Amino acid sequence: MKNKRMKIARIECDMNQEDLAKAVGITRQTIGMIEACNYNPSLKLCTSICKALGKTLNDLFWEDDNNEKEEKIR
Repeated sequence: MKNKRMKIARIECDMNQEDLAKAVGITRQTIGMIEACNYNPSLKLCTSICKALGKTLNDLFWEDDNNEKEEKIR
């Protein structure tokens, strides 16, 4: 399942992957892999991303059963 919440938050902040990567000190490819759920970021990186996007860990990274069920239905 892709991390659509992170991508949406990034777009809402008018940032592309490169902008977010520079803001948190990683590569654009890493942002892409996180959004595609092909990379499991450290807690430190997650909090840096949240600060850069003005979101909480729950907003971007918490998965609950309801969100998972809705994604599977679509």
